[in-house]
Amino acid sequence: MKIFLPVVMACAMLAAPASAESVTPKFEHVITNIPGKSLVTAEVTFPPGDPSAPHRHAKSAFLYVYVLQGAIESQVEGEPAPHVYRAGDSFFEAPGAHHVLGRNASATEPAKILAVFVVDSNDKALTVYDKEGHKP
Repeated sequence: MKIFLPVVMACAMLAAPASAESVTPKFEHVITNIPGKSLVTAEVTFPPGDPSAPHRHAKSAFLYVYVLQGAIESQVEGEPAPHVYRAGDSFFEAPGAHHVLGRNASATEPAKILAVFVVDSNDKALTVYDKEGHKP
């Protein structure tokens, strides 16, 4: 399981659209009392005004997000309106959720989140971008 984080990072880099956001793996561990599941965390830094293309996460992924710095505007398909989450706030995305809007809410300050995934241990691509949202 020691090679899981490098694989996650490689998949994130290959699957990510051209963007200035950076993803830094922080932790991964098999959840021993839930067979087949792992806990994976990554820190994502968004430069001022930087958007994230529409995407989904691994079908098995339950995602908890904690805003470490700045403010993130986010909307999952089915939510009536976008919401701005500030440092200290958190939100989650259920397995299969379609994240239609995600961006740094500030045009002048960076934003940073900690993304915490509970995911099937064999899922390799944690983020899959929509074709129409994928930047070349």
